[in-house]
Amino acid sequence: MAKVIEGLYYSESHEYVKVEGEFAYVGITDYAQNALGNVVYVDLPEVDDEVEADEDFGAVESVKAASDLISPVTGTVVEVNEALEDKPELLNENPFENWIIKVKLSDTDEIDNLMDAQSYEDFCKA
Repeated sequence: MAKVIEGLYYSESHEYVKVEGEFAYVGITDYAQNALGNVVYVDLPEVDDEVEADEDFGAVESVKAASDLISPVTGTVVEVNEALEDKPELLNENPFENWIIKVKLSDTDEIDNLMDAQSYEDFCKA
């Protein structure tokens, strides 16, 4: 089973959200990086871009496939993980430490629509 961390929130499209006050760090889960294989490219949005819940904000490409990144939350991108531009493989090494974007949340209630760790584990097993 892929690693799942308590205290994070998870989407059905295999992104995680780490909430810190009015901000959220968004990345791909361990399950997603395992399924993708060796990540070779990450298409990042720009700072100040608006992201919408359930809408794509970029893409991840691996030696196996390409996958859209779907935002689990709505808000404004305040930071992107620029280290991924030169070293996209960081997502394979530790996806939970190598978030993709930091978003200022527009609606913190959207977090209630996401899964907790146990629900996500069950979802991945199904």
